[in-house]
Amino acid sequence: MSGFRCAIYNLIALGSILTSCAASVVNDASVVDDASVADDAKDRLQQGKAIAFDRNKGNCLSCHMMDDGELPGNSGPPLLMMQARFPERATLREQIYDANVRNPISVMPPYGRHHILSKTELDLVVDYVHSL
Repeated sequence: MSGFRCAIYNLIALGSILTSCAASVVNDASVVDDASVADDAKDRLQQGKAIAFDRNKGNCLSCHMMDDGELPGNSGPPLLMMQARFPERATLREQIYDANVRNPISVMPPYGRHHILSKTELDLVVDYVHSL
């Protein structure tokens, strides 16, 4: 199963749990349904991909082969099987925020520390890259 599908199924399962909990606590209020949770996750992944592929923002393709990107670079590792390489999303976020923490001679720009990406943009890119 692809990482994207696995992430979607996990979010749908989470949506079911949240819906059940909310329905038991609030009887007459509307609750979030599974489809809207999946749509939100899909939107976040699409936004993250757009930032990652944007040559003026994330610019991940200048160094990494990933997904269906055109003209990828090869100075960084290919972004494949990211959930296996980074089981904890927080570790991947730290790496993208400032790769020099784990590797002092890294040439990867510190996207968070240098404010290349906003906190929201960073989280969207992390969601997308972690889904690969």
